Amino acid sequence: MQILLNGEPIATEARDLDELCAGLGLGDARIATAINGNFVAADRRCETKLAPADAVEIVAPRQGG
Repeated sequence: MQILLNGEPIATEARDLDELCAGLGLGDARIATAINGNFVAADRRCETKLAPADAVEIVAPRQGG
C-alpha cells in the first residue's frame, strides 16, 4: 500500500504502525508517532492499523543547542 511518511510517498507491506517502525529500523528507538495528525502512543502502535494514503509522521528527539 502507498502511505505518506514524513511527507514523502512510500510503499509498505506493514499492517500496523509497529510493523512500519520495525521495518524502518526504529523498533527500539525513542520516537514520537502520529497518523493523520493524531498522536499515537508507543504502547498503541501495535493496534494502530495502517490504511492506504495514511499520513504517518515519525519524529526522533535531537540534541543540540
